[in-house]
Amino acid sequence: MTDPIPLPGADSRDALRARIEAAERRNADRTLADQAREAAEAAVDYTRANPLTVIGGALAFGLVIGLLTRPGRRMASRAIHSTTDAISGTASSARSGVSNLTSRGGSQLGRMIGQAAMSYAMTMIDEAMETARAGQERAADLGDAAGTKARKLSANASEAANTAAGNTRALARKTRDAAAGVVRDLGRKTKG
Repeated sequence: MTDPIPLPGADSRDALRARIEAAERRNADRTLADQAREAAEAAVDYTRANPLTVIGGALAFGLVIGLLTRPGRRMASRAIHSTTDAISGTASSARSGVSNLTSRGGSQLGRMIGQAAMSYAMTMIDEAMETARAGQERAADLGDAAGTKARKLSANASEAANTAAGNTRALARKTRDAAAGVVRDLGRKTKG
């Protein structure tokens, strides 16, 4: 009678613990080199399956890292203040780069692509900032218009309330006068 009653699922918990322990032993037996090799193989497989995603991610990551460095911030600042100069500079670099491409190798092309990407990114940032400013101005205009409309509605409501109060007073006077006339007439009829 003192034996504990087994809980339902106790066997499944024991089986799960055994599986976890076996997995831990397998992981302990694997070397760091094996784990690195498996991670590299998984990365290569993913890159082969999604090349455009990997290239886009690498470009975005490189752009972010570049903007975090002092030269990158300086370059971004210059690009923000002179987007049109950067675009025209990129166009002239592209013209000269195409003619010098065979003699200088790919480094000039890399610089041109980098400059074009930076110019494009800065143009997008400028457009986003301009859109935000326009949105703020529009919100301020809408706020002003709403305030004007609210003041006009308040004035109209006040005028309507004053008119209603005046009409109520006039009706009360007429009613009082009519009641006083009825009382006078009754008084005369009872006396006379």
